[in-house]
Amino acid sequence: MRLDGKSALITGSARGIGRAFAEAYIREGATVAIADINLERAKTTASELGASAYAVEMDVTNQASIDAAIAAVVEKAGGLDILVNNAALFDLAPIVEITRESFDRLFTINVSGTLFTLQSAARQMIAQGRGGKIINMASQAGRRGEALVAVYCATKAAVISLTQSAGLDLIKHGINVNAIAPGVVDGEHWDGVDALFAKYENRPRGEKKRLVGAEVPFGRMGTAEDLTGMAVFLASAESNYVVSQTYNVDGGNWMS
Repeated sequence: MRLDGKSALITGSARGIGRAFAEAYIREGATVAIADINLERAKTTASELGASAYAVEMDVTNQASIDAAIAAVVEKAGGLDILVNNAALFDLAPIVEITRESFDRLFTINVSGTLFTLQSAARQMIAQGRGGKIINMASQAGRRGEALVAVYCATKAAVISLTQSAGLDLIKHGINVNAIAPGVVDGEHWDGVDALFAKYENRPRGEKKRLVGAEVPFGRMGTAEDLTGMAVFLASAESNYVVSQTYNVDGGNWMS
């Protein structure tokens, strides 16, 4: 098992991609903190995943909550070896309709939340003196602009840039910082995404989802499970010489 004995924390992991990562890490021998703003949902997920999972309440917009979650992991598991910055929010609107409220909310969660959770985890890893792995969730949206998705695209571009800078700074401590850039990933969140596109592009519900899936060179939308191989690789010793990289796992949607 590639993560035997490792302690991981995954933000926003009560469901979706974060939960799939937790399942994969547990299969590889890790103990995983299911960190989520909704503690009851995190507890339910941890219970379903078994003895190697436990719930931690965490709000990535609140520094005290971030630090408390890291401390809870250290107390429970004896340290922190792996962080996955998965918590994120999506929104879209034409440029002339973007609100400051939406802008601030997306940047606070997607960018500030990523940076300051990474910072808190890195401080703990440095204190432990045994290195670590930090994985940020970027997106193909961070590789380019999209007419209706300016703010979300900008947040994910910032995540890619933060990954590069943090990786260069922290590798001297044996901490590898890298990122995963998914393409279009099916899941319950896509109901909301599809509804927004239906509103602004005057499409019937479900059409945008069908179209984006058909445009993926692989032939379909991705699933959370399609991302777990990269998540395990970046958390394992196999990626020790990988620094500051963002890997596209998107069925061929974007080449860079």
